[in-house]
Amino acid sequence: MKVLVTGAKGMLGQDLCPIFEDAGAFVIETDVDTLDITNAEQVKQVLTDIRPDLVVHCAAYTNVDKAEEDLKTAELINVTGTENIAEACGKLGITLVYISTDYVFDGTKNEPYKPDDRPNPINNYGATKYEGEEAVRSLCEKYYIARTSWLYGHHGKNFVETMIGLADREEVNVVDDQMGCPTWTVELANGILKLLSKPYGTYHVCGSGSTTWYGFAKEIFAQAGLEVNLKPCTTDKFPRPAKRPAYSVMDNDKICRNWQAALKDYIELRNVEN
Repeated sequence: MKVLVTGAKGMLGQDLCPIFEDAGAFVIETDVDTLDITNAEQVKQVLTDIRPDLVVHCAAYTNVDKAEEDLKTAELINVTGTENIAEACGKLGITLVYISTDYVFDGTKNEPYKPDDRPNPINNYGATKYEGEEAVRSLCEKYYIARTSWLYGHHGKNFVETMIGLADREEVNVVDDQMGCPTWTVELANGILKLLSKPYGTYHVCGSGSTTWYGFAKEIFAQAGLEVNLKPCTTDKFPRPAKRPAYSVMDNDKICRNWQAALKDYIELRNVEN
C-alpha cells in the first residue's frame, strides 16, 4: 500500500509515518515545503503523479487560541487546504483519512459523544475543522474522518511536557472543570491503521476513559514519580481567547487503549530517550 502523509513533520506525522512503514506501507512524507495544501494545482499534480492508495491528512492549523484572531489563516489551511486534498482524492479515487477534533462539539452533553452526534463548535478552530469534515464528506466517497482529542506526543509541544516542565514550581494550578480524553499520538496512529479495515465514515479515535486537565496532570506527575503541589482550579482562573467545551468526552468504540495505560508507555519511553 502506497500512503501519502501531509504534515509529516508535525507531532502526529512523526509518529504515524514509521508506524505505517512498520505495518508494510510505502510512505511518502510531505510537509509544507514539498506539498502546499493551500495550492490546489500543486495538490492535484502531486497526487496525480504519485497516485497513492491512501492519503492521511495530518496537516492542519492547530493553534486553538490564535485561530480566534487569525481566522483567515485557520480557514485557509483547515478548510481550503482540506477541500483541495479532498477534491483531488475524490477525483482520483484515493481513500482519504482526515484528522479532526473533539472541538467540533459544544460540550453541553453529559455522556460521551458518539460519531453521529451533531457537531456545534464554539471556537474558530473547531468550526474550521468541522468545515473540513464537511468538505471531505461532500467531495470523497472513500474517506475516514478520525476525530481525536487532547493529543500529546514526543515530537511536539504538548500538555505532558508542559506539566513536567512546571514540576519544580511552588504550586501548579490546573483546570478541573473541562473533561476529555487524553490521546498519545502513537495510539492515534495505531487507531488509524485499525480504521482501514472498517467501513468508510466518521470515527472517534482517542484514549479510552476520560479525565479533567487536573486529573491528567495528577496522573502525569504520579507516573513520572514527581512530587508536585498540584491544585485544581476553574476555567475562569485561566481566561483564554478561545472557548473550550466543558465536556468533550468521546465514545471511541474501544479503538484505542485506556488513556492511563498509554500515558505510562509514553512516560517510560520518554525516560529511555532522555
